[in-house]
Amino acid sequence: MALLTPLFAFLYHLPQVYKWLLKPYYIASLFMSIAFLAVRKTPGICDHLATQREDGNSCDFDWREVEILMFLSAIVMMKNRRAITVEQHVGNIILFSKVANVILFFRLDIRMGLLYLTLCIVFLMTCKPPLYMGPEYIKYFSDKTIDDELGRDSRVTWIVEFFANWSPECQSFASVYADLSLKYNCAGLKFGKVDIGRYGEVSKKYKVSTSPLSKQLPSLVLFQGGKEVMRRPQVDKKGRAVSWSFTEENIIREFNLNELYQKAKKLSKTKGDKRESLHPHSSTPTWNRGKDPTINAG
Repeated sequence: MALLTPLFAFLYHLPQVYKWLLKPYYIASLFMSIAFLAVRKTPGICDHLATQREDGNSCDFDWREVEILMFLSAIVMMKNRRAITVEQHVGNIILFSKVANVILFFRLDIRMGLLYLTLCIVFLMTCKPPLYMGPEYIKYFSDKTIDDELGRDSRVTWIVEFFANWSPECQSFASVYADLSLKYNCAGLKFGKVDIGRYGEVSKKYKVSTSPLSKQLPSLVLFQGGKEVMRRPQVDKKGRAVSWSFTEENIIREFNLNELYQKAKKLSKTKGDKRESLHPHSSTPTWNRGKDPTINAG
């Protein structure tokens, strides 16, 4: 079952996967992920490689290589049980394939191991996964605007994501958060984001750690009247984040989004009535939520 779930998810999202797999980052990652397989199986190259097989066939995996691959496959399956998007599934496969390649190349020849490790480091420093560029109704804050926006209208509820562009978890969560903003954004319920990897003062003020070892990225915080009401993941007394799954269902349930949205729509209607009474002949068009995905609404 652990194998079938990611397979069905992959097939369901295949058209979408096909588009972003053709981007340079994923093409390069694919080649790096199968590097050891290509070297071990390519005639003319594999003939000169060392092997521990009893039959002396240097163009096939020996028992130790199979053991390493099986072990890392088990780790990938365990990690993918908690993955919530196809991007996370593919990202885990790519990451642990590279780890396996490093181990296998070093075991085969230390010079090949050093060369492959150097390529991985260069790739990590120069290539970043493509950012989510789809439709969303999200306001992006800076260190100078976040406090003013949150406190501007006490009737408005804000859900703010604290993220960092370098975090794979934040990158994977981007499409989920964007989808929620399309479904629930209105005048009384708004969605925001702030890059705490860029704005360190915001990170300190709102107590969201940007350490690579931290489990606080991403963090979702609910603000009402400019005050924090709740956040996920929660942080215990020792400052450690409590594990939490950022699925759309979890967020809707934990943050009571359906209830918040119903209350927020009343505020939207009240604002609309006031504007109509002040400007009875106004011809301002009604904004249909989600109809124009090119608008980045605040």
